[in-house]
Amino acid sequence: MAVVAHNENDVSLLARLMRAEAEGEGELGMLMVGNVGVNRVIEDCLDFANIRSIRDMIFQSPGGFEATQKGYFYQRARERDKALARRVINGERFHPATRALWFFMPEGACPEQWYGQWNTGRFKSHCFFSPLATECPRL
Repeated sequence: MAVVAHNENDVSLLARLMRAEAEGEGELGMLMVGNVGVNRVIEDCLDFANIRSIRDMIFQSPGGFEATQKGYFYQRARERDKALARRVINGERFHPATRALWFFMPEGACPEQWYGQWNTGRFKSHCFFSPLATECPRL
């Protein structure tokens, strides 16, 4: 059962985002990026207090995803990527992105905190960061 409202356009948008942000990280890396996106829609806190849909989350400005500013994001969604997007829309979670609202690719080691949010781990080149449960209780 879906954890966020969606339609087929939303599935395609999320699939394109996951591919553009993490294709080089493999399917698991793409799933983790999807977790971050879905978490931003689920939660109603911090930078994401007014995010109500997958579309809002993807095109949030400021604070959205850098990939939306690149041509690669605007390619047609592939069926295998849409299948991955459906998995996270349906609630599958993958550590360290289980509760993460942010990720980035540092040049070196993951910092302990990033903009006040705690590091929950690294997968390949991406570091993931989660808010405190007291700040964002819905996750």
